[in-house]
Amino acid sequence: MNNVWIIDDDRSIRWVLEKALSREDIPFRSFSSASEALETLEHTNQPPAVMLSDIRMPGESGLDLLQKVKAAHPQLPVIIMTAYSDLDSAVSAFQGGAFEYLPKPFDVDQAVALVRRALEQGMHQNSAAEEAALAPEILGQAPAMQEVFRAIGRLAHSHATVLINGESGSGKELVARALHRHSPRRDAPFIAINTAAIPRDLLESELFGHERGAFTGAATQRRGRFEQADGGTLFLDEIGDMPAELQTRLLRVLSDGHFYRVGGQQPIRANVRVIAATHQDLEERVRQGLFREDLFHRLNVIRLRLPPLRERREDIPLLVRHFLQRSAQELGVERKRISDAAIEYLQSQPFPGNVRQLENLCHWLTVMAPAQVVEVADLPPEMRDQPARETPTSWIDGLGQEADRLIAASPGAVFEKLTHDFERTLIRRALAATGGRRIEAAQLLGIGRNTISRKIQELGMEEDRNGHGDHGSD
Repeated sequence: MNNVWIIDDDRSIRWVLEKALSREDIPFRSFSSASEALETLEHTNQPPAVMLSDIRMPGESGLDLLQKVKAAHPQLPVIIMTAYSDLDSAVSAFQGGAFEYLPKPFDVDQAVALVRRALEQGMHQNSAAEEAALAPEILGQAPAMQEVFRAIGRLAHSHATVLINGESGSGKELVARALHRHSPRRDAPFIAINTAAIPRDLLESELFGHERGAFTGAATQRRGRFEQADGGTLFLDEIGDMPAELQTRLLRVLSDGHFYRVGGQQPIRANVRVIAATHQDLEERVRQGLFREDLFHRLNVIRLRLPPLRERREDIPLLVRHFLQRSAQELGVERKRISDAAIEYLQSQPFPGNVRQLENLCHWLTVMAPAQVVEVADLPPEMRDQPARETPTSWIDGLGQEADRLIAASPGAVFEKLTHDFERTLIRRALAATGGRRIEAAQLLGIGRNTISRKIQELGMEEDRNGHGDHGSD
C-alpha cells in the first residue's frame, strides 16, 4: 500500500492523524507545508495513494496544492480539511477536484474511514478550479449544513433537476441560487417564481407566457418565465401548491422540453434547468391525490433536505454575527455585539420562522437595542416570553429527537449507540432499584440472569456493578 500524505501546519493535527493511521496499519508521511509536499512529489517515483491536506496554511494553501496535484496526478484522491465550515471552502474544494471535504474538528474514526474509502475507491472529482461568487448568507458548521455544502459542490457540473425540501424561512431560494451560480448555466438567467403566491388564473401565463389576444386584457405578446430563463435556471418555489392542470403542463415540459404560450400554436423549446422547492411532504400529497406521482418522480432526481434552524442550533452564533454585521452596513451604523448569555438564550428558542426569523431579529436589534452589547433583556418582549426549547411529550419523542441529531452528526453509528445507551440505562435503573442484586434486577426487566451478566460485560458496566455491590450470584 502506498503512503497517505498528511499536509497540515498544525503539529497537533498531524500527530492525531499519524496515531490514528498507525493503529490501522496505514503507512503515512507528514508535511508541515504545501510547498514541502509539492517538492517531494516532484522528485518521487512513488506518489502517495491519498493526500489529506489542510486548506489554510502559511504560504501555498490547500487549494493551491489541490490544483497542482490534480494537474500532475488527476487520479490521486485529495481530501481537504478545513476549520472554516462555509460554502466557499466546500465548493472550492469540490470544484478543484477534491475527493471529499472534511471539516475540523473531525471525528478521528470518520477521518480514517474516509481515508480507507479513498484508498479503496481511487477515484476523484473532475477538475474545475474556477472560483465563483458565493452567497455569504449560506453559512453553517452543523453537520446537516455541511452535507448541503457537499451536495452543492458535487452538483457544480450538473444540469440535473433538483428538489429542495425545507421549512419556510430555512433558505431554500439561497440554496437554489447557489446551485445556479456553481453550475455550467451560471452566466444565463436565474428566474424565481413562488407558485403559491400567484393566483391560479394567472399562473399559467406567468410560467408559459401568452399570445396577443389570448384572453381579455392580453393586449401584447408576453414571454413567460420559462422563456426568460432560457439557457439558465427556473426556480419553482412551493411547488406542492401548484394546481393540478398546471402540474400536467409542467410535466410535459420536463418530459419533452417543449411548451406553448397561452393561445399559441407553435411549440417553444425550453432549455431550462428546473429547481423546485417545497415545505410539504410531496409523497404524502401524492398519496392524497393532490400531486401527480409522475411529476414528483420527474422533479425528484436529486433531493436536498435543508435543515430547520432548531436542528442546527450550533450555527446560531455564526448567523447572528453575520446578520448583525450586514444590518449595520445597510443602516450605516456601528455593528452591535451580543453577549454569551443572549446567544445561549437564542439557542434555546424554537425559531419556527427559521433563518429568516433570526435575520429579522438581528435587524430589529440593530435598530432597537439600546446598548452596543445586546443582552437577554434587550430581546423583543415576545421572544423573552417564549418558553425554552420544547420538551418532548414522551420518551419516544425524545428518542426521535436524539435519533435525528445522531443521524446528522454520526451517520453509520446511530443504531449501535442508541441500542447500547438504551440497554445500559435499563440495567442501571434496575440495579439501582435492587441495590445492585443482579438476579432481582433481571427479574424486574424480564430477562435471564445470564443475559444481564453478559450485557453488563458487553456494555463495559463492570465498574457500575462493583460500585453498587454485587449481591447476586451468576
